[in-house]
Amino acid sequence: MIIRIEPESEIPIYIQLTNQIIIGIAKGDLQPGDSLPSVRSFAADLGVNMHTVNKSYHELEKRGIIEIIPKSGAVIRKTLHIDRDTYNRLFEMFQPLIAEALVLGMTKEELVDLVEGIMKKMST
Repeated sequence: MIIRIEPESEIPIYIQLTNQIIIGIAKGDLQPGDSLPSVRSFAADLGVNMHTVNKSYHELEKRGIIEIIPKSGAVIRKTLHIDRDTYNRLFEMFQPLIAEALVLGMTKEELVDLVEGIMKKMST
């Protein structure tokens, strides 16, 4: 999996890293049970501060995507279902994005096409 960090982006680097790891899992580049690199080595490989990688890992852990095991590192969790809290969190994240798309003139059909396009991209 290739991680591309854009230092000039308005998106904080730890969020870029978090999002790219999530996309890598969704695409199947990373599998449940796979270990992520150590914070120190990942930071060195990416040319970023260790605290940036650490913050990303803790964000992934908070979302239930990885498990941080002391002395072993970060491991991709196997998820069998989505719980109500996660569903509600995602709902709250999607709602303003969908509202913005509607306000900007996107139709329901275009939104569905957008989601289907993203899901198709994840399966390639």
